[in-house]
Amino acid sequence: MSGPGATRLSRRALPFGVVVLLVIVYGLGRLLVGRSDLSSWAPVAAAALAAGSLFYAGHRLSGAERINRAMWRCFGIAASCWCAGATINAISKIVLSRAVVSLSVGDLFFVAAMVALATGFVMPIRLPRLAGTWLRYIADTYVCVSALFVLGWVVRFAQLYHLSGESSAEFVIELLYPLVDTVLVCAALPFVLGTRRRHRRSAVPAYVALLAIAVADVVTTAVRLRNGASTSDLGDVARFIGLILLGAVPWIAQGDTRDDEDADDQDSRGSMIGPGIATAAAAGAAALFIAGHSLTDGHGLEPVVSVVAGSATLILLARLAGLLRENDRLHRAVDTGKDHFRALAESINDVVLICDLDGTVQYVSAGAQRTFSYPPDELLGRPLQEIVHPEDLPKVEEIFAEFIGGEQEVLRLACRVRAADGTWLPTESTVSRYARSTDESRGTLLVTTRDLSEQAALQRQVTHLTFHDGLTGLPNRAYFEERAREVLSRQGQTAAGPAGPVAVLFADIDGFTAVNDSAGHAAGDQVLAQAARRLRAAVQADDTVARWGGDEFAVLVQSAAEGQAVVDLAERLLRALSEEPYRVGTRGIALTASVGIAFAEDEVGSPELIRNGDLAMARAKELGGGRVEVFAAHMHADVVRRLELGGDLQRALAERQFAVEFQPVVELATSRVTGVEALVRWWRAGVSVPPEEFIGPAEESGLMIPLGNWVLREACREVSRWRESSWDIGVSVNFTARQIAAPRFVESVAAALEETGLPPHALTLEVTEEVLVEDAGHNVERLSALRDLGVRLAIDDFGTGYASLAYLGQLPVDIIKIDPSFVAGLGRDETLTLLTRTIVRLGHDLGLTVVAEGIERPEQLELLREMGCPRGQGFLVARPMAPGRVEALVRTNLSGGGIPLEGSALSAG
Repeated sequence: MSGPGATRLSRRALPFGVVVLLVIVYGLGRLLVGRSDLSSWAPVAAAALAAGSLFYAGHRLSGAERINRAMWRCFGIAASCWCAGATINAISKIVLSRAVVSLSVGDLFFVAAMVALATGFVMPIRLPRLAGTWLRYIADTYVCVSALFVLGWVVRFAQLYHLSGESSAEFVIELLYPLVDTVLVCAALPFVLGTRRRHRRSAVPAYVALLAIAVADVVTTAVRLRNGASTSDLGDVARFIGLILLGAVPWIAQGDTRDDEDADDQDSRGSMIGPGIATAAAAGAAALFIAGHSLTDGHGLEPVVSVVAGSATLILLARLAGLLRENDRLHRAVDTGKDHFRALAESINDVVLICDLDGTVQYVSAGAQRTFSYPPDELLGRPLQEIVHPEDLPKVEEIFAEFIGGEQEVLRLACRVRAADGTWLPTESTVSRYARSTDESRGTLLVTTRDLSEQAALQRQVTHLTFHDGLTGLPNRAYFEERAREVLSRQGQTAAGPAGPVAVLFADIDGFTAVNDSAGHAAGDQVLAQAARRLRAAVQADDTVARWGGDEFAVLVQSAAEGQAVVDLAERLLRALSEEPYRVGTRGIALTASVGIAFAEDEVGSPELIRNGDLAMARAKELGGGRVEVFAAHMHADVVRRLELGGDLQRALAERQFAVEFQPVVELATSRVTGVEALVRWWRAGVSVPPEEFIGPAEESGLMIPLGNWVLREACREVSRWRESSWDIGVSVNFTARQIAAPRFVESVAAALEETGLPPHALTLEVTEEVLVEDAGHNVERLSALRDLGVRLAIDDFGTGYASLAYLGQLPVDIIKIDPSFVAGLGRDETLTLLTRTIVRLGHDLGLTVVAEGIERPEQLELLREMGCPRGQGFLVARPMAPGRVEALVRTNLSGGGIPLEGSALSAG
């Protein structure tokens, strides 16, 4: 045998081997030498060795094992006192040359050793606080001591007393050590028996050592009383063994201190086991009393023995009376507990049962009738298995068998139980051991069963509310995501042939925000409820329709025959949502919808599939709504690019990567430069980013407000510098709806004019027609405030909206700019040419300045001149350019009376 286990066994066996070896050496020494000096000094050496071993082990022990360390130190003190007492006695023998029989100074050390040893036994015990417990302990100890004293007296010491001829007082002194040892052995036994496992390996060997020393004292006293002074006896061997065993205590107990890592605390202390020994001790005392009387051959017991036996008998009777009273009190307490148990069981709604280990019911509370409608006597004598649901019974029996055969105290299980009317109710039961028996088949169990019908209904309701929308009754976003994950996972695990495509459709109601704003949220809720019913009626039974959030709905298609079937379904959904008006009260509201489709592909998870469907729907709305869009990869790339641009815009604004370029605006009749339009440019890592790519992300991220303020100040500063050179030139700056709606918009424009020194009439604010439509009242109010400051207003891209004519009468507009789409059709499209001519004439009649944008061909320029359009801009006139080139152009314009518009270098540059 090898390994750690063998090493541990060898370490534990080492102390026993040492004890055996020393005993053999001691015995051989006594046989060969036959001298008294060895018998006198051997206990001294053994006690010294024991003391050193105990103190060394106690010092080496960790602080966590403080109780073991305290025990070993007490045992070490006891061994030291024995060593001192034995040393004094050995020296006395040498000096006095005779045996020391009477009490001496060495005896005081022996008494101190007994006290230290008893203290060591008390260390691992939590002492009781009740006086009654201590009285029972003292009575039991007295009975035990009396029994042993009577036994010793009858067997041996009565005869020695008659032969010794000593007086009673002298003989009591002779018996002092046996009496003290007997008291200590009986008094320490309850403490040793009550020691916890982690300290028992220290207490038990020490108690055996005490027994050995007690036997040694008894033998030595008997030999001395019979033969007088003796040089050696078997008592010396027993005493030597006891002291060596006491010194080996730490090494015997080293398994506990090494294996048990729990720190000592109050809970680790044991409880004294004292009461309960009285019965056996009393029987022994009574037997000894009768035996003693017969063994004295009619001489009678000595008075001391009679007093001891009589007092032990009286104490025994008192203890028996106390036990009877305690037994009667316990019976009453048990009866009271049963009454309380039944009262408690009858007062609660739970069903309380007591049954055998095989499940046969012995007691059932009134809750069985309230909960399951069973009369109280109907369940008695029946096995519980009869009312457990057949599907739950195998699992219940398995768990029940494990509980019966194991050490678990409480078992909780859930199962369905049949009520008296035959319905199955969900229940939760708690099973505990009610009464134990030495016969394992005769124990009883306490079962408490609670009806969970209401909790189950509530749980179902909570689950429904968790995964369904309260307004439409459709599954919600969480349910849809879980369902999509489940369908895709099942499709990926299917190995039987190609299945139909799995697709996600997103539908959004166009213009729904206007419904909430105009008719109220209650009307919006009615529209959503009607839309939900239309969608549910348009899909197949196994398709999942859910409300994604707001006015968005999602459909999971899992049984389409082919991709075209999914597209056809999307078209049906679009028609269902758009063809008929929504009834809100007594009026109907006509709305359209946007639908996006995304098909599941290999290695595409449910989150990506749902995202793709949402992107396709967003793309349909961007294209004007009322249409169906199928997801394409570039949609996701566009979104990612917009997100990346949004992050780069913040850094670009801080690092001033933007620049302002100016595009000249000229009088078409004279080619004179009358103004410039400020245009922002972004140079990212030396590469120009087209404005159409970053203006949208800047608007979405909110960076358009600080960026627009920066463009306004830079443009005003540059034009103000040109005007200081006597150049009569103005500047136009584009503003979005978000900029106009920003807090302190009017104040920020006024501050820019004041900071740069530009006259207000030299600044023109360009806004699109959508600005006038969205939040019209608020925006018109702010633009009017700027007009009152002297700032000029222009409507950009005129003709592409549907509300411009109405606002021309409400807002003091100075300039209208014809959209480049009209100018592009001049000379090629008669309708666009006619519309352009109409806009020019309208501006002339209203007294507004008309500017044509996007002039790129000479024939466009000629037609605009012929129509009487006063101003224009475009690549044919001049491209957007840096401020330095604008200065050169203006100087040329001032010196030459205008710039050449046809074939000029500017048109090419």
